[in-house]
Amino acid sequence: MSTDAVADGHGAAGSDTSAAPPIAAPMRTAMGAAGTDPSQLYDYGRRPPRLPDPVNVANDDLDIALDDRLAMYKMQQILRQMERRAYDLFLQNLVKGTSHLSLGMEAVSAGVARAQRPDDYTFATYRGHAHTMARGAPLGPVLAELLGRENGILKGKGGSMHLASVEHNMMGSYAIIGAHLCIANGTAWSAQMRGTDQVTVAFFGDGATNIGAFHEALNMAATWKLPTIFVCENNLYMEYTPIDLVSAVPNPAADRAGAYGLQSIIVDGNDADEVYVAAAAAVSKARAGEGPSLIEAKTYRHGGHSRADPGKYRPDEEVEAWLQRDPIPLYHQRLLRLGVDESTLLSIQQDVAARVDEATEFARSGAEPGPQHLMSDVWADGGSAWRN
Repeated sequence: MSTDAVADGHGAAGSDTSAAPPIAAPMRTAMGAAGTDPSQLYDYGRRPPRLPDPVNVANDDLDIALDDRLAMYKMQQILRQMERRAYDLFLQNLVKGTSHLSLGMEAVSAGVARAQRPDDYTFATYRGHAHTMARGAPLGPVLAELLGRENGILKGKGGSMHLASVEHNMMGSYAIIGAHLCIANGTAWSAQMRGTDQVTVAFFGDGATNIGAFHEALNMAATWKLPTIFVCENNLYMEYTPIDLVSAVPNPAADRAGAYGLQSIIVDGNDADEVYVAAAAAVSKARAGEGPSLIEAKTYRHGGHSRADPGKYRPDEEVEAWLQRDPIPLYHQRLLRLGVDESTLLSIQQDVAARVDEATEFARSGAEPGPQHLMSDVWADGGSAWRN
C-alpha cells in the first residue's frame, strides 16, 4: 500500500511561476505586512499543486476474489451515475437545498462497504449519498429524498445532507463536523455490550481531524477497545481551505493515530482494491475484539465542496492531474488486465444506467409532502402529549 498518495506538490517541470508572488501560509505571515497584498495570502489557486502518486499496478495481484472486484466495479458505477443524475436534477432546480457530491471519491465507499456485513453500522457526513447507496439503500427512494418527495427514503424530510436508512444500518449523515464520530462509538459499544461481532464504520473528512470530537472519539474507542473503524476521506480540502495549511502534520488523520496507540494506515482512496484490503483487515481486527482502527484514504473530489462552489481555489494543474486518476477508468483497466471482457463491463454500465433511469422516474413521480406530515416522525411515541 502507498505510504502517502499525495506528492509534496511542486509545479510541473518547465512551468513558469515567477510572475506570481509567493503565497504565504496562513498564521505564518502577518496580514497586511509591508509590501504584502493581503488578498494574495489566501489565493490558494496559485499555490503549487498537490499531485497524486502514480497508480500502483502491483495492486492487480492483491488476493481479492473476482466476484468482489466486479461487485465493487458495479457499485462505483452506481455511485457515479447516480451522483451525475443528482447533479443534472439540481441544475433543473428539482433537488431541494444544496448537495455535496462524491464524484471522484467512489472507491472509498465501494471498497469499505464491500468489507462490511449487512448487520454492521455506518455513519457518514453530509457528503453521504455514496455511503447510503453502498450499504444497499434503494436508488429510487434515495433520489426521491434529494427531491424532497413523499416517496423518499425519509419521506422527503431529510434531503441530501441527512440521508439515512436504518433498515440497512446506515445510521445517518451528519452536518455537524466530527460530532457523529462520538455517536458512532455508541453503536460500537452496544455491539460490544451485547456480545455480537458487529462493527461500526464512521466516515469523516480531513477537516474533522482538527475538531475536538475526533480526538475524543478516538481516545474513547482505543481505551475501551471498541469495534469502531474510523475512515478519513482526505480530499485535500476542508471545504475551501487546503488541509495542509491548517494541520501540524502532513497526514492529518494517520499521523495522529499513534497518540491513541493505533497504527498509521494510509491508502490510495482512488483504488477500490487497496481500500477494500485495508478495510477488511480493520474489520477482522474489530470482530476479534482487538479494538478500533484509523484509516486515511487519499482522494479528490471532482467538483467543488457543494453545488454552490465552483472550486476555483484549486490549481488547474492539480485538478487535471487528479481527474486523470479517476478511480473508475483505472479500475476498469485493472479488470481488463485481469481477463474480464470489455463486453461484461459494458453490460454492467448499461444495467446501471437503466436502473438510474428507473430511479429518476420513481423520484419524479412522488408528491411533495403536505402539511399533514409536519408532526409525523418528530416524537418517538408518535405525539407530543407526553411532554405536557
